[in-house]
Amino acid sequence: MQIETTSTGSEQSSLWGRARQAFVHVPATFALVRRASPVAALTLAVCAVVMALLPLAVAYGGKRVVDAVVAGDQGATLEWVLIELGVVVLALLFTRLHMLTQANLGARLAVDINVAILERAQTLELRHFEDPEFYDRLTRARREASSRPVAMVVGVFQLAQGVVSVLGAVGVLLAFSGVAVLGLAAAAIPAALAELRYSAAAFRLRNWRSPDTRRLYYLEHVLTNDGHAKEVMTLGLGPLLLGRYRGLAEGFYAEDRALSVRRAGFGALWSVVATFAFYGVYAFVALEAVAGRISLGTMTMYVLAFRHGQQAFQSVLSALGGMFEHNLYLSNLFEFLRREPLPAAATETHPDRGSSSESGSERGVRFERVSFKYPGRDAWALRDVDLMVPAGRSLALVGHNGAGKTTLIKLLMGLYTPTSGRVLLDGRPLSDWPAEDLRARIAVVFQDFNRYQLPARENVGFGSVDALDDDARIARALERGGATADLEKLKDGLNTQLGRWFKDGVELSGGQWQKVALSRAFMREQADVLVLDEPTAALDAEAEHAVFERFRALTEGRTALLISHRFPTVRMADHIVVLEGGQIVEQGSHDALIAADGRYARLFKLQAQGYT
Repeated sequence: MQIETTSTGSEQSSLWGRARQAFVHVPATFALVRRASPVAALTLAVCAVVMALLPLAVAYGGKRVVDAVVAGDQGATLEWVLIELGVVVLALLFTRLHMLTQANLGARLAVDINVAILERAQTLELRHFEDPEFYDRLTRARREASSRPVAMVVGVFQLAQGVVSVLGAVGVLLAFSGVAVLGLAAAAIPAALAELRYSAAAFRLRNWRSPDTRRLYYLEHVLTNDGHAKEVMTLGLGPLLLGRYRGLAEGFYAEDRALSVRRAGFGALWSVVATFAFYGVYAFVALEAVAGRISLGTMTMYVLAFRHGQQAFQSVLSALGGMFEHNLYLSNLFEFLRREPLPAAATETHPDRGSSSESGSERGVRFERVSFKYPGRDAWALRDVDLMVPAGRSLALVGHNGAGKTTLIKLLMGLYTPTSGRVLLDGRPLSDWPAEDLRARIAVVFQDFNRYQLPARENVGFGSVDALDDDARIARALERGGATADLEKLKDGLNTQLGRWFKDGVELSGGQWQKVALSRAFMREQADVLVLDEPTAALDAEAEHAVFERFRALTEGRTALLISHRFPTVRMADHIVVLEGGQIVEQGSHDALIAADGRYARLFKLQAQGYT
């Protein structure tokens, strides 16, 4: 990516617009700071003012020392040296206080802002997390989010400090020469304009490559994560993936290096110009002292004032450049935090079809003319699905991968909204149910269940967070999920750390992890809807048989939806639905579907042949 560095008059005008833009997010940033630590904000403000004035006091003290030396007054010399020493010590103390406050405020804001980002993430829907554009926004919001707000606040105080310093220096220098004041400004402005330009260029560069940044992080995760290690080693993927990582990283380095070189080159050029301006004024002041028009002490004061004023003026313009850059990054953060949830997928209405149920008139789960497309896709994942699962009955979903089985479960969980039609629980549309109440009614085990790198107690207890310390309830869940014997063998029982990410962690087999996931679902004892997505996929034959034997007992009194490719499990369900291409092609009991000799019967016979 090429970043242009040349400037035209109109572009220079836009740079002044950028300077004004630097203040856009200042109010919101200060609101964050006030909430995080009002005392820290006040301390930074006091430090800024004091640190702006003390250098001028040092310059004046230097003048008095030199004049006392020239006059041969030992007492006055010692007195002013001690006064200057006190001012310098005070400046050092305030500098340390400023650094300490900035560090503590930065740490506080880092926690608050990352929590705010995570809290915002909790309000989103599943479709947001499956949207690449959302991940780009999330990446941009999280990038440097913990450092930019405090940097913006420090920039504001740096700006205020610089303004106070400049005004003080100008007040001193005007008594000497207006030309010196003009030289002060002329030497600093070009460097600041260049800084504004390159701040914008750096931001555009990093925003532009957000997708590649996520790809870089993903490759790093695959190459270093234990969940990928076996396959990466076995297939010899290391060199290939490392090569891709290196290619992306080297590309980033080349872009950053090119921008940094141009930025440093222009910075060096204008620094040289500023240095020449300083020494030009220095020579002028020195000649005035030689001519006897000013004292040696006054010359010292003017030189120090000019140097301080020049640095302060550069600090002001640099602060504007920094604030502009911080503002650009903060725009990502505040956009993410205040972004309204993406509009729900439009739901078609079919007034001519009517509703087959009225709120409260039935018990169970109903899919009413449900169709669904995943965001950004043209193909239908489900099309015109009509289905009723009475309370206390079990339904098995059968079909090839991609037939729409898991999509149906996601709609029931409220993770997605149907594109058309609706899903009802006990006669009420899911949209009418408070999210917490709906989640409490449903216990689910997904095929791609989580393996939490946490103690066994939490791996099971997460099924009902309020019962994490209820040993009796956890014991019942373990028994129902078939994991009791496996966890009893662990050295520290329920307190054993599972997984290898942390010290003393114990890794489980795939089947043992699945039993833990099943147990987690059974922790939700109050749930009257049980969803099992391939619940025995990782179990050995003996463990699977044990689940079969307990299937009716485990689902007794509950409305159960089961997805499985294992027909011994499927045949235990009260009703079986065969999905193909997102549509129901067959449904009925096991015996009825076998007798019909259709799609289900063919699948059943194919699997049975594998055991003969």
